[in-house]
Amino acid sequence: MIYIHDEGVPIIQKSVVAIGAFDGVHKGHQAVIRKAVEKSRELHVKNVVYTFDPPPRSYFQGVHVLTPILEKLNRFNELGVDHVVVVRFNQSYVTRKAICFIQELQRLHPVEIFVGEDFRFGKNREGDINLLADYFTVSIVETVCCEEGERISSTRIRDQLYQGELQHAQLLLGRPIEIM
Repeated sequence: MIYIHDEGVPIIQKSVVAIGAFDGVHKGHQAVIRKAVEKSRELHVKNVVYTFDPPPRSYFQGVHVLTPILEKLNRFNELGVDHVVVVRFNQSYVTRKAICFIQELQRLHPVEIFVGEDFRFGKNREGDINLLADYFTVSIVETVCCEEGERISSTRIRDQLYQGELQHAQLLLGRPIEIM
């Protein structure tokens, strides 16, 4: 089930939530989502991915989006995601305080939330993992590195694509690149 933020965040009685921009749905993102899916199966509750369209970095810095929203939703489905909340990342959203984000998440009744190590939220990135942990059980998924020991990131994948390093970008994504 897909929920567009403008329509309101659904009320789910119990869930395990993975939060992130997930642009590229690369191996690092997959680790966060898989942990949430595994935990939800273990607890017999629904899992939810809470994501943004466009990704914040694209909105603020104009960077190329690696994974259009429909492809992203397909990738989530392949990873076993039950529900997806898609936030329209726009001027209205970026002015919201961190506590608004907390209140939205409360509607999902998360028994656990999974995020990456660098997770921030709210206006001017005022919210962090510590604030989130004041309200919820939070699990931080460690950074996933490639064979060379470097962190896998959407920025790194973009750089490799711009440099024509398609094979290396595909390794970090964990799948073939679809040229449009």
